[in-house]
Amino acid sequence: QVQLVESGGGLVQAGDSLRLSCAASGRTFSSYGMAWVRQAPGKDREFVAAINWGGGSTYYSDSVKGRFTIARDDAKNTVTLQMNSLKPEDTAVYYCAASWEFRVTATGYDYWGQGTQVTVST
Repeated sequence: QVQLVESGGGLVQAGDSLRLSCAASGRTFSSYGMAWVRQAPGKDREFVAAINWGGGSTYYSDSVKGRFTIARDDAKNTVTLQMNSLKPEDTAVYYCAASWEFRVTATGYDYWGQGTQVTVST
């Protein structure tokens, strides 16, 4: 069983940076592939970024590639999402998700956090 708690969301202006964190409970955190998925109002959930167990592989959606960076610290049971050059279209609730597999999808994860709101103004 893994519990995920996101933090770090907020209201920023276009071009600003924001760093999201996801704190995980459970001794097996290092065995999970981790991902960030977002959902904008009225839209389906969208895959953002993923990192495999060990952190050796990462994957990003085309919409955030080059601007966002996912990282994990297994000693601290955390995964982060550094978001730079934010755009209004990045506005969404951002969810942390965990899977036994390395997933690069918006669904199918074993565990989800409650989400943190990111709002980017013009």
